[in-house]
This record gives sequence, C-alpha cells and structure tokens, in this order.
Amino acid sequence: MKIRLVPLALAALLATGCASTDAYTGEQKTSNATSGALIGAVGGALIGAASSSKSDRKKGLLIGAASGAAVGGGIGHYMDQQEAKLRQQLAGTGVSVVRQGDNIQLVMPNSLTFDVGSARLKMPAINTLSGVALVVQEFDQTDLRITGHTDSTGSRDLNMRLSQERAEAVASELLRHQVAVGRMNTTGAGPDQPIASNQTSDGQAQNRRVEIVLTPKG
Repeated sequence: MKIRLVPLALAALLATGCASTDAYTGEQKTSNATSGALIGAVGGALIGAASSSKSDRKKGLLIGAASGAAVGGGIGHYMDQQEAKLRQQLAGTGVSVVRQGDNIQLVMPNSLTFDVGSARLKMPAINTLSGVALVVQEFDQTDLRITGHTDSTGSRDLNMRLSQERAEAVASELLRHQVAVGRMNTTGAGPDQPIASNQTSDGQAQNRRVEIVLTPKG
C-alpha cells in the first residue's frame, strides 16, 4: 500500500508551487515542462520500484522518479522556451501561436501570406518568416510540418495544387533563411480541414491559411 502511495505523493510535491501565471491570458496554469516532469516522475517511480528488489524498492522508486522527471520535463521546458521566443518574435504580425502539448502550431492567415489564387508570398509574410526562421534555427531540435489550406470555392484539383504550392513557398522561404530542408515536411490539404464555415466570406477567409506545426525530434 505504501509503495502505491509514494508516486502520488511525489506528483503532489512536484505540482505544489509549480503553477505559473500565463502572461497572455492572466490565468494560473501548470507549465508543460512541469506536466512532463510530473508524468515522467510517476512513470519512472513505478519502473524503479518494479525493477528493484523488495529491500531496495523505496530507493529504486525515488531514483526512478528523479530520472523520469528529468526526461519528461526536458522536452516540455525546451518547447516552453521556444514558444516564448516565438510569441515575442511574432507579436503584432497576425500569426497566432497555439500550444498543443509538446507541439507548437503557428497559423498564418491568407491575408498575410498570399493574394487570392496566388502561391507567391507577400512581403509581410516574408518579413514574418524571417522571424520564425531566427527562432527555429536557435531551437534546432524540432521539425516543422507545413500545411497549406484553402476554402472550398473552385475545383478540388486547383485547391489541392494551390495549397501544396503555398506550403512549399513557405518552406522555400525558411530554407532561404538557412532552416535545414531535412527538418521540413510540406502538405497541401486543400479544402479538407476547414476551421470555419465555407458558406460565408468570413469563414472562407479563415480557411485560407498556412499552418506550421513544430514538433520535438524523436
């Protein structure tokens, strides 16, 4: 019974005092690094306990918890730092930064990036991508998945081709700023992943976008 309670006590200890205030929302939250460390600690504790003899089980549990916390918190902390740099670099550009676990999603609206029916980057997008490149060069342990999206107007073949060309245009601009081509993957999703209704002009405008998802190398 005591063995089963120790991971919970460790988790509670890690969580205590680890809540922080989100500078953008004003809300109290547990950082992704803390969440990763907590999960790693509990997992490591269980593995440590299971792999130790009965007499050394408590010691094995504590060692496993410590190593698990270090591994689990490392990725989260790395992505926390990258997220903060991206928010600072992209403030006021119109690009939204969305954190999803250990991934970071950048949503670039079409009003910033391309003219209607074009895959040629506009100057505001070129300037913005230079800032993105600065950050992702610094944090080189992440890969980039770049996806182009369109609304549903026009033929499907045209939209699929256009969305792919737009994703490739973004990747080419990042490559021009020395982001390694091996880190980037491009996809054209066409109209298949809408985030708003295509029945209104406002919804169509929201659906025309390029998303860059940064994921830890693994």
